[in-house]
Amino acid sequence: MLKKILLVLSLLTLSSQSYGEVIKVFEFNESELSNLEEKKVRGAKNKTIFSIGTNENGNYLKAVSSNGGSGIGKEINIDLEKTPFLNITWKVEQGLSGIDERSKKGHDFAARMFVVKKTGATPLSNRAINFVFSSNEDIGQFWPGPYFSKSIDYVLSSTKENSNEWVSAKANVKELFKQLHDLDLRNLDGVALMADTDNSKLNSVAYYQNIFFSAE
Repeated sequence: MLKKILLVLSLLTLSSQSYGEVIKVFEFNESELSNLEEKKVRGAKNKTIFSIGTNENGNYLKAVSSNGGSGIGKEINIDLEKTPFLNITWKVEQGLSGIDERSKKGHDFAARMFVVKKTGATPLSNRAINFVFSSNEDIGQFWPGPYFSKSIDYVLSSTKENSNEWVSAKANVKELFKQLHDLDLRNLDGVALMADTDNSKLNSVAYYQNIFFSAE
């Protein structure tokens, strides 16, 4: 009963802030997790272990990666004309310090979220922004992914500023697609969450919570 009361208070706090229209992306419950499409990183030894937990702010997704990696995602139409802002609360408990995240050998992240726009007939033609919780780079840094240049890595949070603590971050996805891909998008086609350590062969632990798009 106490958890339900705390959850209601959390939602009331969320709605009282200046977000305008809100589109929730994930529920983070067992039913949803079992229905999300999961893909293992090509060549990875192990899958990422995803599990559901609960705290005073509601449900969260825990991602544990050990010398491997996989992602979970869904097709979802996000109207960027109405709700261009991505909001995410996340935490990296065990990061991947000391690797070169811009290189193929070090291109691992304890937590990341892809936002995807289909621009052709095959997945290789898609454009994406890979919002990452970096263990080594500064917030606001970005670069083309070393494996797929049409996916731009963008540091939304960093353990250099927030290590093992929950942090809420926000990004204007519509403006960033124009800046990084020179695309004036009206909508997104999909989202995915991923944690991977297949290149560095290290271990990571991270959490995701309260992911939504908003008008403001």
